[in-house]
Amino acid sequence: MDLKDQLSLEEFQSVDNQKDLTTLIKEKGIGKESVFAKLQYEAELEQLQIEMVKLQQWANKTKQRIAIIFEGRDAAGKGGSIRRFMEHLNPRSMRLVALNKPTEVEQGQWYFRRYIKHLPNPGEIVLFDRSWYNRAVVEPVMGFCTDDQYDQFMIQVPEFEHMLREDGVRIIKLWFSITKDEQMRRFDARLENPVKRWKFSPVDKKGQELWERYTYFKQQMFSKTHTTYSPWITVETNVKYTARLESLRYVLSQFKYDGKDNTNTNMLPDPNIVYRYQRTSIKTK
Repeated sequence: MDLKDQLSLEEFQSVDNQKDLTTLIKEKGIGKESVFAKLQYEAELEQLQIEMVKLQQWANKTKQRIAIIFEGRDAAGKGGSIRRFMEHLNPRSMRLVALNKPTEVEQGQWYFRRYIKHLPNPGEIVLFDRSWYNRAVVEPVMGFCTDDQYDQFMIQVPEFEHMLREDGVRIIKLWFSITKDEQMRRFDARLENPVKRWKFSPVDKKGQELWERYTYFKQQMFSKTHTTYSPWITVETNVKYTARLESLRYVLSQFKYDGKDNTNTNMLPDPNIVYRYQRTSIKTK
Protein backbone atom coordinates (compact mmCIF):
# COMPACT_ATOMS: atom_id res chain seq x y z
CA MET A 1 0.00 0.00 0.00
CA ASP A 2 1.34 3.42 -0.99
CA LEU A 3 2.03 6.08 1.63
CA LYS A 4 -0.67 8.33 0.26
CA ASP A 5 -3.23 5.65 1.12
CA GLN A 6 -2.16 5.52 4.76
CA LEU A 7 -2.28 7.91 7.67
CA SER A 8 0.01 10.90 7.79
CA LEU A 9 1.69 11.99 10.99
CA GLU A 10 -0.65 15.00 11.02
CA GLU A 11 -3.72 12.74 10.89
CA PHE A 12 -2.31 10.54 13.62
CA GLN A 13 -1.59 13.55 15.82
CA SER A 14 -5.13 14.87 15.31
CA VAL A 15 -6.70 12.05 17.35
CA ASP A 16 -6.90 12.17 21.14
CA ASN A 17 -7.54 8.55 22.06
CA GLN A 18 -7.44 4.98 20.78
CA LYS A 19 -11.13 4.98 19.92
CA ASP A 20 -10.74 7.97 17.62
CA LEU A 21 -7.65 6.38 16.06
CA THR A 22 -9.54 3.14 15.41
CA THR A 23 -12.38 5.11 13.80
CA LEU A 24 -9.97 7.02 11.56
CA ILE A 25 -8.21 3.81 10.51
CA LYS A 26 -11.50 2.20 9.56
CA GLU A 27 -12.49 5.28 7.55
CA LYS A 28 -9.23 5.04 5.63
CA GLY A 29 -9.76 1.32 5.03
CA ILE A 30 -6.39 0.24 6.42
CA GLY A 31 -5.17 -1.93 9.29
CA LYS A 32 -3.44 -0.92 12.48
CA GLU A 33 -0.22 -2.75 11.58
CA SER A 34 0.03 -0.82 8.33
CA VAL A 35 -0.43 2.50 10.13
CA PHE A 36 2.20 1.84 12.75
CA ALA A 37 4.65 0.51 10.13
CA LYS A 38 4.23 3.74 8.20
CA LEU A 39 4.67 5.88 11.28
CA GLN A 40 7.85 4.00 12.16
CA TYR A 41 9.15 4.45 8.61
CA GLU A 42 8.47 8.19 8.68
CA ALA A 43 10.08 8.57 12.10
CA GLU A 44 13.24 6.74 10.94
CA LEU A 45 13.29 8.68 7.69
CA GLU A 46 13.12 11.98 9.55
CA GLN A 47 16.10 11.03 11.74
CA LEU A 48 18.18 9.92 8.73
CA GLN A 49 17.32 13.10 6.87
CA ILE A 50 18.52 15.09 9.88
CA GLU A 51 21.81 13.20 9.55
CA MET A 52 21.94 14.06 5.83
CA VAL A 53 21.67 17.74 6.76
CA LYS A 54 24.58 17.28 9.17
CA LEU A 55 26.58 15.54 6.44
CA GLN A 56 25.89 18.36 4.00
CA GLN A 57 26.90 21.03 6.51
CA TRP A 58 30.15 19.16 7.23
CA ALA A 59 30.84 18.65 3.53
CA ASN A 60 30.29 22.33 2.87
CA LYS A 61 32.50 23.42 5.77
CA THR A 62 35.36 21.07 4.89
CA LYS A 63 34.99 21.51 1.11
CA GLN A 64 34.27 17.85 0.41
CA ARG A 65 33.23 16.81 -3.10
CA ILE A 66 30.71 13.98 -2.97
CA ALA A 67 29.06 12.30 -5.98
CA ILE A 68 26.32 9.73 -5.32
CA ILE A 69 25.34 7.66 -8.35
CA PHE A 70 21.92 5.99 -8.51
CA GLU A 71 21.73 3.22 -11.09
CA GLY A 72 19.39 0.28 -11.65
CA ARG A 73 16.66 -1.05 -13.87
CA ASP A 74 13.60 1.07 -14.59
CA ALA A 75 11.09 1.25 -11.70
CA ALA A 76 13.70 0.08 -9.18
CA GLY A 77 13.01 3.09 -6.96
CA LYS A 78 15.89 5.40 -7.80
CA GLY A 79 13.73 8.51 -8.10
CA GLY A 80 11.86 7.93 -4.84
CA SER A 81 15.08 7.43 -2.92
CA ILE A 82 16.71 10.48 -4.49
CA ARG A 83 13.76 12.62 -3.39
CA ARG A 84 14.22 11.44 0.21
CA PHE A 85 17.94 12.19 0.05
CA MET A 86 17.29 15.72 -1.24
CA GLU A 87 14.14 16.66 0.66
CA HIS A 88 15.71 18.80 3.40
CA LEU A 89 19.11 19.62 1.92
CA ASN A 90 20.23 23.15 1.12
CA PRO A 91 20.02 23.58 -2.68
CA ARG A 92 22.96 25.99 -2.59
CA SER A 93 25.38 23.12 -1.98
CA MET A 94 23.47 20.20 -3.49
CA ARG A 95 22.54 19.39 -7.08
CA LEU A 96 20.57 16.71 -8.91
CA VAL A 97 21.92 15.66 -12.31
CA ALA A 98 19.52 13.80 -14.62
CA LEU A 99 20.73 14.28 -18.18
CA ASN A 100 18.70 13.79 -21.33
CA LYS A 101 20.10 11.84 -24.27
CA PRO A 102 23.26 13.43 -25.71
CA THR A 103 22.94 16.10 -28.39
CA GLU A 104 24.47 15.67 -31.82
CA VAL A 105 27.46 17.75 -30.70
CA GLU A 106 27.90 15.71 -27.51
CA GLN A 107 27.78 12.48 -29.51
CA GLY A 108 30.94 13.63 -31.29
CA GLN A 109 32.79 14.43 -28.04
CA TRP A 110 34.66 12.26 -25.58
CA TYR A 111 31.92 10.35 -23.80
CA PHE A 112 32.77 11.55 -20.27
CA ARG A 113 32.91 15.24 -21.23
CA ARG A 114 29.18 15.90 -20.73
CA TYR A 115 29.40 14.51 -17.19
CA ILE A 116 32.61 16.26 -16.10
CA LYS A 117 30.98 19.68 -15.95
CA HIS A 118 28.36 18.31 -13.54
CA LEU A 119 30.83 16.85 -11.03
CA PRO A 120 30.70 18.32 -7.49
CA ASN A 121 32.53 21.53 -6.70
CA PRO A 122 34.24 21.90 -3.30
CA GLY A 123 31.58 21.74 -0.59
CA GLU A 124 28.95 20.13 -2.81
CA ILE A 125 26.96 16.91 -2.84
CA VAL A 126 25.78 15.91 -6.33
CA LEU A 127 23.20 13.17 -6.91
CA PHE A 128 23.25 11.48 -10.32
CA ASP A 129 19.92 9.99 -11.43
CA ARG A 130 21.68 7.66 -13.87
CA SER A 131 25.18 8.57 -14.93
CA TRP A 132 27.99 7.71 -17.31
CA TYR A 133 27.03 4.10 -16.62
CA ASN A 134 24.26 4.42 -19.20
CA ARG A 135 26.94 3.23 -21.61
CA ALA A 136 27.62 0.13 -19.53
CA VAL A 137 24.08 -1.29 -19.56
CA VAL A 138 21.23 0.65 -21.20
CA GLU A 139 23.07 1.73 -24.33
CA PRO A 140 24.47 -1.68 -25.38
CA VAL A 141 21.18 -3.41 -24.52
CA MET A 142 19.12 -0.97 -26.57
CA GLY A 143 21.66 -0.60 -29.38
CA PHE A 144 22.37 3.07 -28.59
CA CYS A 145 26.15 2.65 -28.89
CA THR A 146 28.53 0.62 -31.04
CA ASP A 147 30.56 -2.33 -29.79
CA ASP A 148 33.73 -0.22 -30.09
CA GLN A 149 32.21 2.60 -28.05
CA TYR A 150 31.15 0.15 -25.37
CA ASP A 151 34.56 -1.55 -25.25
CA GLN A 152 36.38 1.77 -25.02
CA PHE A 153 34.10 2.92 -22.20
CA MET A 154 34.66 -0.23 -20.16
CA ILE A 155 38.42 0.23 -20.45
CA GLN A 156 38.37 3.94 -19.61
CA VAL A 157 35.84 4.14 -16.77
CA PRO A 158 38.03 2.64 -13.99
CA GLU A 159 40.82 5.06 -14.90
CA PHE A 160 38.39 7.95 -15.09
CA GLU A 161 37.07 7.19 -11.59
CA HIS A 162 40.60 6.65 -10.27
CA MET A 163 41.59 10.12 -11.45
CA LEU A 164 38.51 11.59 -9.79
CA ARG A 165 39.30 9.85 -6.52
CA GLU A 166 42.92 11.05 -6.64
CA ASP A 167 41.63 14.58 -7.21
CA GLY A 168 39.47 14.34 -4.07
CA VAL A 169 36.06 13.42 -5.47
CA ARG A 170 34.32 10.78 -3.36
CA ILE A 171 32.13 8.55 -5.56
CA ILE A 172 29.41 6.31 -4.13
CA LYS A 173 27.84 3.95 -6.68
CA LEU A 174 24.46 2.45 -5.76
CA TRP A 175 22.75 -0.22 -7.87
CA PHE A 176 19.03 -0.49 -7.07
CA SER A 177 18.10 -4.14 -7.56
CA ILE A 178 14.56 -5.25 -8.36
CA THR A 179 13.09 -8.61 -9.42
CA LYS A 180 11.40 -9.03 -12.79
CA ASP A 181 7.97 -9.68 -11.28
CA GLU A 182 8.15 -6.62 -9.03
CA GLN A 183 9.28 -4.45 -11.93
CA MET A 184 6.26 -5.59 -13.96
CA ARG A 185 3.95 -4.89 -11.02
CA ARG A 186 5.29 -1.35 -10.77
CA PHE A 187 4.96 -0.82 -14.52
CA ASP A 188 1.31 -1.87 -14.31
CA ALA A 189 0.77 0.50 -11.38
CA ARG A 190 2.24 3.36 -13.42
CA LEU A 191 -0.11 2.69 -16.30
CA GLU A 192 -3.10 2.62 -13.96
CA ASN A 193 -2.17 5.91 -12.28
CA PRO A 194 -2.80 9.03 -14.45
CA VAL A 195 -0.18 11.10 -12.62
CA LYS A 196 2.49 8.42 -13.04
CA ARG A 197 1.66 7.24 -16.56
CA TRP A 198 4.25 9.61 -18.02
CA LYS A 199 6.98 7.53 -16.38
CA PHE A 200 6.22 4.54 -18.60
CA SER A 201 7.92 4.44 -21.99
CA PRO A 202 8.57 1.91 -24.77
CA VAL A 203 12.07 1.49 -23.33
CA ASP A 204 10.47 0.25 -20.09
CA LYS A 205 8.58 -2.44 -21.97
CA LYS A 206 11.81 -3.46 -23.70
CA GLY A 207 13.41 -3.82 -20.29
CA GLN A 208 11.09 -6.73 -19.53
CA GLU A 209 11.59 -8.32 -22.94
CA LEU A 210 15.39 -7.98 -22.72
CA TRP A 211 15.69 -8.85 -19.02
CA GLU A 212 18.45 -11.43 -19.45
CA ARG A 213 20.43 -9.16 -21.75
CA TYR A 214 20.25 -6.41 -19.11
CA THR A 215 21.45 -8.94 -16.56
CA TYR A 216 24.42 -9.90 -18.73
CA PHE A 217 25.61 -6.31 -19.19
CA LYS A 218 24.97 -5.50 -15.54
CA GLN A 219 27.27 -8.35 -14.51
CA GLN A 220 29.89 -7.21 -17.00
CA MET A 221 29.69 -3.73 -15.52
CA PHE A 222 30.12 -5.02 -11.97
CA SER A 223 33.02 -7.28 -12.80
CA LYS A 224 34.97 -4.66 -14.79
CA THR A 225 34.20 -1.42 -12.92
CA HIS A 226 34.00 -2.53 -9.27
CA THR A 227 37.23 -1.30 -7.66
CA THR A 228 38.58 -0.73 -4.17
CA TYR A 229 38.42 3.04 -4.69
CA SER A 230 34.99 3.01 -6.38
CA PRO A 231 33.03 -0.13 -5.39
CA TRP A 232 29.53 -1.07 -6.50
CA ILE A 233 26.94 -1.26 -3.72
CA THR A 234 23.72 -3.20 -4.34
CA VAL A 235 20.50 -2.07 -2.65
CA GLU A 236 17.62 -4.57 -2.64
CA THR A 237 14.54 -2.52 -3.59
CA ASN A 238 11.55 -4.87 -3.79
CA VAL A 239 10.43 -3.20 -0.54
CA LYS A 240 10.95 0.40 -1.57
CA TYR A 241 10.53 2.02 1.86
CA THR A 242 13.20 -0.24 3.32
CA ALA A 243 15.46 0.53 0.36
CA ARG A 244 15.12 4.27 0.99
CA LEU A 245 16.12 3.96 4.62
CA GLU A 246 18.98 1.53 4.01
CA SER A 247 20.48 3.50 1.13
CA LEU A 248 20.48 6.60 3.34
CA ARG A 249 22.13 4.61 6.13
CA TYR A 250 24.81 3.31 3.78
CA VAL A 251 25.77 6.76 2.49
CA LEU A 252 25.85 8.21 6.00
CA SER A 253 27.97 5.28 7.23
CA GLN A 254 30.72 6.23 4.78
CA PHE A 255 31.58 9.55 6.43
CA LYS A 256 32.75 10.78 9.81
CA TYR A 257 30.95 14.10 9.94
CA ASP A 258 30.35 16.55 12.77
CA GLY A 259 27.53 15.54 15.10
CA LYS A 260 27.34 11.96 13.91
CA ASP A 261 27.84 10.61 17.44
CA ASN A 262 24.68 12.39 18.59
CA THR A 263 22.25 10.57 16.31
CA ASN A 264 18.93 9.19 17.53
CA THR A 265 18.67 6.33 15.07
CA ASN A 266 20.52 3.25 13.85
CA MET A 267 23.27 4.25 11.43
CA LEU A 268 24.39 0.78 10.31
CA PRO A 269 22.83 -0.48 7.05
CA ASP A 270 21.29 -3.94 6.96
CA PRO A 271 23.84 -6.22 5.18
CA ASN A 272 20.97 -8.29 3.79
CA ILE A 273 19.63 -5.22 1.99
CA VAL A 274 22.84 -3.32 1.17
CA TYR A 275 26.01 -5.14 0.14
CA ARG A 276 29.06 -5.00 -2.12
CA TYR A 277 29.31 -6.49 -5.60
CA GLN A 278 30.96 -9.76 -4.53
CA ARG A 279 27.64 -11.02 -3.16
CA THR A 280 25.75 -10.02 -6.32
CA SER A 281 27.73 -12.28 -8.62
CA ILE A 282 25.16 -15.08 -8.32
CA LYS A 283 22.11 -12.81 -8.50
CA THR A 284 20.08 -11.98 -11.61
CA LYS A 285 18.21 -8.87 -10.54
